[in-house]
Amino acid sequence: MIQAAVFDLDGTLADTPAAIGRLLTRVCAEYGADVTEAQVAPTIGKPLEPSVAALLGRAVDDPVTARAVTRYRELFDADVLSAGPALLYEGVAEGLRELRERGLPLAVGTSKISASAEKLLAATGIRELFGPVVGNDMVRRGKPDPEMGLRAASDLGVPAERCAYIGDTSTDMRMAISAGMLPVAVTYGVGAETELIDGGALICRSFGEVVQTLSEHVPADPVRA
Repeated sequence: MIQAAVFDLDGTLADTPAAIGRLLTRVCAEYGADVTEAQVAPTIGKPLEPSVAALLGRAVDDPVTARAVTRYRELFDADVLSAGPALLYEGVAEGLRELRERGLPLAVGTSKISASAEKLLAATGIRELFGPVVGNDMVRRGKPDPEMGLRAASDLGVPAERCAYIGDTSTDMRMAISAGMLPVAVTYGVGAETELIDGGALICRSFGEVVQTLSEHVPADPVRA
């Protein structure tokens, strides 16, 4: 039984991975690196600064990396956030509201920095459905280290072992398992279904299935379970 749920953001709630890939390719080209789709794909869903640095072949603290990261965030805000609620996968807003109506507290744990996560949640109209938002800048060690999951659980006031973590990559599932959380994987994001299954997660092929799976693990009174 679970008392709360923590969600990844890109590729789980918001259909942004393709846009992220396009913007990374564009920004890298602007800063002199001709990267391929195959090179960009493994970086999607991971912390931005080290991903951009690796694609540019520069250090994380290189001024060029910093300028490229700033440029990426400017483009993301202008070109992606403007889509608003249309960025959400089908059924996400309704499903989250259903979970809240069942008394399940919700949080976000994402490899985005917290400011970027807050902007995306606000633009898509679902910020009010969540309590804590834990970004990569709020932990010392990002996924797959369990720190993010443990921080989110602590901020919710719920033991980690009574939380589910919902994500779309094997890294998400490794974090969930390390933190003692119920691992729930969606197959419509970045991660390959085979690797998610091999990671031991509960598999959901739509957000409606996420809601159904979580509901099956929520007691009649989530707070007292």
